[in-house]
Amino acid sequence: MPAAIENLLDILDLEPLEHNLFRGRSPDEGWQRVFGGQVIGQALVAASRTVEPTRKAHSLHGYFLRPGDPAVPIIYDVDRIRDGKSFLTRRVVAIQHGQAIFSMAVSFQKEEDGLDHQTSAPDVPPPEELMSEEELKRQFMAHASEPMKRYWRRERPIELRPVSLTPYMRREKLEPVQKVWFRATGPLPDDVAIHKCVLAYASDMMLLDTSLYPHGRMLFDDDLQVASLDHSLWFHRPFRTDEWLLYAQESPSASGARGFNRGAIYTRAGVLVASVAQEGLIRVWPDRTQ
Repeated sequence: MPAAIENLLDILDLEPLEHNLFRGRSPDEGWQRVFGGQVIGQALVAASRTVEPTRKAHSLHGYFLRPGDPAVPIIYDVDRIRDGKSFLTRRVVAIQHGQAIFSMAVSFQKEEDGLDHQTSAPDVPPPEELMSEEELKRQFMAHASEPMKRYWRRERPIELRPVSLTPYMRREKLEPVQKVWFRATGPLPDDVAIHKCVLAYASDMMLLDTSLYPHGRMLFDDDLQVASLDHSLWFHRPFRTDEWLLYAQESPSASGARGFNRGAIYTRAGVLVASVAQEGLIRVWPDRTQ
């Protein structure tokens, strides 16, 4: 198993402290703040630990309240709001330094049959026909900024294969859409909850970038302050996160120092397995130079 996947699974394996109370840690990767997807994934793990395996997470809605400190553990406090016959609701608060840094509601449901329809997946090349992440790094590193180089040098548990390389190769105002294939870089356990937690982790990657495309900007521009404000995720159908999934993203609006983004996640067979929505802070500091 690749070290990055082993480390991710270790990070998602929270330490139980007390009834409804768990402790998580962050990887030692030199980040100034905790990656939002990590907090979403760990909070979903904490909530899942308080329900029976027959109940599956079908939606979550979270708010980022303060930047996470990667140097100290994160405490996850789970409130068992409701246990119904079909649905269960949990509220999770992530705490550091005595303050809430993240709050999330999660709904679980027992499996049921019902009406079934979905939108069609975009027509894009399969991942095998696209540039691998290692090939992208070799081309991209030569003219990347130092912060971006540090980001790409790290071994990561999620492999990305963008359908379009234009945003990586040159500054250009683009349509606010992007499509990216992704998967875990190694096999995951045959546990539905783990696959959902890893997908929750990955769902925060690259989504906010889409808001920057119409402005010819990049996440690491010196005069930008960019951060996730909230995150919603709906699970529709079964999937495996260690198999290729297509993340189709769009940004319908940016205004008021905020960018709004939506995403749809499909399997290779075109099955819609999850939907995502997120709003993020995009603040321009006019007194800073790029």
